[in-house]
Amino acid sequence: MPSERARTLVVMPAFNEAETVASVIAEVFHAVPGVPVLVVDDGSADETSHVAKRAGAMVATLPFNLGVGGAMRVGFTFALENGFDNVVQIDSDGQHDPMSVLSLVEELEKGADLVLGARFAGQGDYQAHGPRRWAMTILAVVLSGISGTKLTDSTSGFRASGPRAVQLFAKHYPAEYLGDTIESLVIAARSGLVVRQVPVTMRPRSGGVPSHNPIKSAAYLGRAVLALFFAYIRPSSTYSVRRTV
Repeated sequence: MPSERARTLVVMPAFNEAETVASVIAEVFHAVPGVPVLVVDDGSADETSHVAKRAGAMVATLPFNLGVGGAMRVGFTFALENGFDNVVQIDSDGQHDPMSVLSLVEELEKGADLVLGARFAGQGDYQAHGPRRWAMTILAVVLSGISGTKLTDSTSGFRASGPRAVQLFAKHYPAEYLGDTIESLVIAARSGLVVRQVPVTMRPRSGGVPSHNPIKSAAYLGRAVLALFFAYIRPSSTYSVRRTV
């Protein structure tokens, strides 16, 4: 990996992903040689931590489940305290293709602070249907306006954060449901960070239990709107980030 990207850390939140985490770690090491991986075991009841360690990753083990947002705040804090400039978030269930990591980091090098891996940007054949798709469409339109850039997939969890975003998110990354995607974008935009997206391919889960089902999908629209509402009314003075790094 080129020296200018050597301070990038891949963070993988993991909850009961012993079946898949080792193969994803191996893919990351193959796609971006030399990049360290931190698996944040989010209160798993299985062997996620042990499997991740055997696969060569660093592991932070949480005593109970905090959700993706809480796990990622641990990752951002670790990165800040250990001198990493960039953080790339990758799911531990195999849906995110690590071959796209370099595309996200390259966009950081072009001046972006936060880069989303977009599933609906002309690459791959990922589909969402019903209320979940409606919510994604509405959120994309609203958050495009807030961030000042066209976003087609504002709820993507495949994303790269540069130095200013790492500093901000280590203190203010939301832990509540949908906050790690929707509210984090609002926080970034209202803090003056540059948000962009790059197209990525989303794959089916390679194992484990999906986090969504038809019942949850039916409630997704209302929850998404509420998450956006509360993110937007929160005072922007809550957040602070250095303008230079």
